[in-house]
Amino acid sequence: MTPASWPCPLPAGGFVNELALCFDRNRAARLLIVPALFDEGNKLRRVTVESMRRLDAAGIDCILPDLPGCNESLQPLDRQTPEVWRSAMDAAATQFRATHVVGIRGGCMFTPQGLPGWHYAPVKATSILRQMLRARILASREAGREENREDLTRLAREQGIEIAGYPLSPEFWREFEPMIAAQNARVIEQAEVGGSGLWLRAEPDEAPEQADALAAILTWGVTG
Repeated sequence: MTPASWPCPLPAGGFVNELALCFDRNRAARLLIVPALFDEGNKLRRVTVESMRRLDAAGIDCILPDLPGCNESLQPLDRQTPEVWRSAMDAAATQFRATHVVGIRGGCMFTPQGLPGWHYAPVKATSILRQMLRARILASREAGREENREDLTRLAREQGIEIAGYPLSPEFWREFEPMIAAQNARVIEQAEVGGSGLWLRAEPDEAPEQADALAAILTWGVTG
């Protein structure tokens, strides 16, 4: 596994280098992985990378790009929009010559169209935002402040907001809030992978048996 730099388009034109983790041996089968979003991305990072190791052993190249403003990206998150993320994943698919794509949780909303692929445990944007708002409300309560979801949602739509440590612009919120994953991908339910979803755990964790199962489903889909 090696990091690779790739040119990510900027909204106003031009490009900026972003990073991707790659198992790239220039093989025919090339799987782009759109990661889970925000805190779920942290909790699912280990199982994602372990699945990539198994896919590599099965003869499939794997690419896991950073979304602009996330992970190792140097771009500010509060300047991103869903359209920027969508364009970034389209560019990554082209740059790495992806033949297939899999989205994970919220990443399913940003999988490039036109590639055969899968959505692993897709989630609506409203569900992601609801969980993040709940985390902020609980943190505020522990600090002796009272906040409620209705007021925070209005603030987010009008001025932007920082929730769960992630600063989001009002443009991001308004565009992201109604989003759902497209219906043109084969859905991988958690029951097929086994066990409970790692995004439900309090801290990032690993589950090698889930990595085995997810990689087996994807390997059969790509090569079968």
